[in-house]
Amino acid sequence: MPDTLTSPLPVTLADIQAAAKVLEGQIERTELAHSKTLSAITGAQVWVKLENRQFTAAFKERGALNKLVKLSDKEKKAGVIAASAGNHAQGVAYHARRLGIPATIVMAETTPFNKVEHTRDHGARVVLEGMIFDEAKEYALKLGEKEGLTFIHPFDDADIIAGQGTIAVEMLADNPYLDTLVVPIGGGGLISGIAVAAKALKPDIKIIGVEAAMYPCMHAALRGKSPKMGGATIAEGIAVKEVGQLTRLIAQELVDDIVLVEEEHLERAITLFVEVEKTIAEGAGAAGLAALLAHPSRFYGRNVGLVLCGGNIDTRLLASVLTRALVRENRLARIRIVGDDRPGLLALVSKIIGDQGANIMEVAHNRIALDVPAKGAEFDILMETRDSQHTQEVIDALAQAGYPPRAI
Repeated sequence: MPDTLTSPLPVTLADIQAAAKVLEGQIERTELAHSKTLSAITGAQVWVKLENRQFTAAFKERGALNKLVKLSDKEKKAGVIAASAGNHAQGVAYHARRLGIPATIVMAETTPFNKVEHTRDHGARVVLEGMIFDEAKEYALKLGEKEGLTFIHPFDDADIIAGQGTIAVEMLADNPYLDTLVVPIGGGGLISGIAVAAKALKPDIKIIGVEAAMYPCMHAALRGKSPKMGGATIAEGIAVKEVGQLTRLIAQELVDDIVLVEEEHLERAITLFVEVEKTIAEGAGAAGLAALLAHPSRFYGRNVGLVLCGGNIDTRLLASVLTRALVRENRLARIRIVGDDRPGLLALVSKIIGDQGANIMEVAHNRIALDVPAKGAEFDILMETRDSQHTQEVIDALAQAGYPPRAI
């Protein structure tokens, strides 16, 4: 990061402080919570800004409300249009209805069902178009021009950026000893606002961005590269192929570094938020913690502020993530046993597993597999155990009883 700014920035601390006055009493002033357990796991002192506790469960309300309030009476009457992966949509829809402004939201067809329904529930007209955000945005711009609607950009707008920056003001007010802020990056509106506020209030603070490895748009942009991007990331809220002009300018000046995280770290972070903090994070919301898990040496010993920017994850996807975590930790294990096809064999095997304290979840019984003797039977058993060691104890007990299992 340069010692002095090479050009004036489009957003200032004064803009962010003015936005804070607009938002006061209109949104939640969310908690900055210290996590002893996450601190022990990561080696950093971890503080979490719980933006999933906003009414729409995401930080996007801040920028949306700040922008909507500043529209002219003519613009408010005509209505607004936005393109969003979901959270910006809900923020615009919710506050537009509060302000009596008609809202149309264009969302990608891949947007999680819960985000689409919540947006409709806030009174917006929802149009599904395109497979990713960029395609939805292109359609929204055309539709807005056709219908005379004001486009509310999800990130590349000074008023939006200023609204998001209020998060950093609150975090440093609650804990002035934070020395590192780790912020998810999609288009860059969140990290831009946070960087402007935080660097103005505490110039030596480190601002670290996080992107999903499938969509390293800001990481590439600041390095002058054009890598291949795409894929079904669990962090669809930051799956953006092109950053904004304003956000890129601010990030170039104020963001100290950007790290990339793989899907496994995002899933683990979601799981830890559930298990440790008893709170829900969507993929993008968990990106900050994922960065600490993926790059622990970068943050060891530092006072780190994470922005849990959203909690709108589809319940089926959340269930899948939590189940996959059990498999990774060997708390769910599938074994295959081949034995004689005689009455009582399954009961005997079940008793051995039960005596070891494991829980049988599923059983598949196969008598016609060609690799099994004609008088034999094959059992596939899914069992729940405490951990890897417990799984091995069950396997050893079965082997000792004459039914050595094979992990599958």
